[in-house]
Amino acid sequence: MLALRDEINAHNRHYYVEDDPQISDAAYDRLMVELQALEAAHPDWVTPDSPTQRVGAAPLSSFQPVHHAVRMLSLGNAFEPQDVRDFDERIVTILLQAGLLAKSTGDEATRAQGALFAENAPAGSVEYVAEYKFDGLAVNLRYEQGLLVQAATRGDGEEGEDITANVRTLRSVPLRLLGDSVPAVLEARGEVLMGQADFERLNDMQAARGEKRFVNPRNAAAGSLRQLDSRVTAGRPLRFYCYGWGQIQDGSGTEIQPCSTHASMLDWLAAFGFAVSPGRKLCHGAEDLLAFYEAVGRERPGLPFGIDGVVYKVNNLKAQQVLGFVARAPRFAIAHKFPAQEETTKLLGITVQVGRTGALTPVARLQPVFVGGVTVTNATLHNEDEIHRKDVRIGDTVIVRRAGDVIPEVVGPVLALRPADALPFDFLAACPVCPECGSAVERPEGEAVTRCTGGLFCPAQRKQTLWHAASRKALDIDGLGDKLIDQLVDNDRVRTLADLYSLSALELSTYDRMGQKSAANLVAAIDGSRHPPLSRLLYALGIRHVGETTARDIARHFGTLQAVLDASEEAFLQVPDVGPVVALSIYRFFAEPHNREVLAALSAAGVQPQDEVAVAGQKPLLGKTLVLTGTLPTLSRDEAAALILAAGGKVSGSVSRKTSWVVAGEDAGSKLGKAQELGVAVIDEAGLRALLASAPVSTASLGSSGDAGAG
Repeated sequence: MLALRDEINAHNRHYYVEDDPQISDAAYDRLMVELQALEAAHPDWVTPDSPTQRVGAAPLSSFQPVHHAVRMLSLGNAFEPQDVRDFDERIVTILLQAGLLAKSTGDEATRAQGALFAENAPAGSVEYVAEYKFDGLAVNLRYEQGLLVQAATRGDGEEGEDITANVRTLRSVPLRLLGDSVPAVLEARGEVLMGQADFERLNDMQAARGEKRFVNPRNAAAGSLRQLDSRVTAGRPLRFYCYGWGQIQDGSGTEIQPCSTHASMLDWLAAFGFAVSPGRKLCHGAEDLLAFYEAVGRERPGLPFGIDGVVYKVNNLKAQQVLGFVARAPRFAIAHKFPAQEETTKLLGITVQVGRTGALTPVARLQPVFVGGVTVTNATLHNEDEIHRKDVRIGDTVIVRRAGDVIPEVVGPVLALRPADALPFDFLAACPVCPECGSAVERPEGEAVTRCTGGLFCPAQRKQTLWHAASRKALDIDGLGDKLIDQLVDNDRVRTLADLYSLSALELSTYDRMGQKSAANLVAAIDGSRHPPLSRLLYALGIRHVGETTARDIARHFGTLQAVLDASEEAFLQVPDVGPVVALSIYRFFAEPHNREVLAALSAAGVQPQDEVAVAGQKPLLGKTLVLTGTLPTLSRDEAAALILAAGGKVSGSVSRKTSWVVAGEDAGSKLGKAQELGVAVIDEAGLRALLASAPVSTASLGSSGDAGAG
């Protein structure tokens, strides 16, 4: 039976990874039937990595959060050729200063070092790997001892969603890695997408069943991958292409880097059975990168899958480490996007929308036009100044632009087609008061946005606030959609977030489109949101200028909601990446009596956020790096590493100033000396166990004078 499984897996690899099928579909089906019959006769022979286990499992109630061991970063963007030249110039400057790049062909000493990553490149130029930028959904696949144990979405880069059941149905994803030399832990990263031909076939099937057609391949792929019922995903033609990696560890829990270049790492990953990014090329210098961009742009219409640009990465991994990161993106890579797609259509009118912060946004109502893969009927005009600057008038033929998931925007009018009766838009005449609640509107000095002054008195702001609070990244109240929110607010049943917690299933079942089961599920979802992490509650409150990352930073800095409520404006300035404007906005929000009343009402309704200190207590080593050296009294190296990883920590094979603790046993080697030299805290096995139990740690027994929080 093992030989039969291997044969089926090989055919899956030929078909889904190498695009080189070796047998007919009918022959493949016969092999699967044979395996299914064998496993049915011998249930104890079934293993998680069997090809028969890709069919999907029972539906989930929700997706569970996953904390990424290594952050999944986004990329900076380049749009013009000069952006690419500037990117290359920055790379060259930094690497010359670091002594990793030869200045000239005669600079033999430096060139010997630079050749480590420049290879056969001309002196003074950097070697890059240029790849397609897929238009799909980024995922992280985690393998332990060669077996797929977890798959997660990118999410916010630090925390994604567990989509393991769905990803297991993808035949281009190996359930068990090929080969005998697999690392103890390997995280493969890449994109799940749907090919154009597969997308068209899926839409034909949808139409034949009388079901809704998908708009474009990216949305179809993303929607398929986020099905709570993995059996639905199993029926969708999805493929995975690997272009990177996350955590890689050997059997001792030590971080390893098997290759010296990005290109060789992709080859290393391909050997395990992954389909790696096709169409990649080694390039040297900015002009070579631009030539690759132009070539891919020409071949793009004929590619079997969607791409929205190309990605450039410095090839040498040592150089990548030197270059490091800026904000939440690597300095050593950049995405060169293709031009946004544009079409022309008629501007039928301009209306004004009220956002959750009271911002009044002019929206263009358009004659429907297909652009960027979707039919567009509305597009943003941003603000009053933009309308005047672009001289957009009602009745104009306008250019509409859409790029990827960006909200469509009106670029400007086609003046040659302007009719004589085109009407200029007077913002204040059209909107002297808030169109939703009739409150006064104002445009604060120095701002481009006009705002409603009605606050939560304004139904539009109430609706937007509730929708935001219920969203997946906030309180994650599944089933509380915009249609129901409209009814609850229009009936004056829900005025603040706290009112949600008084809704009953019986009451909800009286609203349109709410049956008894839907109402009961919604009440259960509301109840399940009563104890969110503090960071999610802060984000759910909709404080101006506070996004997910800032909310998380505030929660980690203060630990408890009460500490946030008691904080001064100056205290908020001590939060990482919080400047004066954001600090003032946060302080004013919590100083507002009405907002404190809402928080008190939430508390009375049983909404008690988990203190960030308590959350950290569940993962006491979250964000900490430990190094193991010597022989511990009762724990093996693997056992100690496993305990550290389970507590959210990271195990490194070398000591640096960023190391939090060195765990030393008998016959500790040079790592102990390095720790003492750098002033890094040193603990023994008892100290490690105390850390894992969140108890105070003493380092006196090993004579360390370092700060236990170093790094």
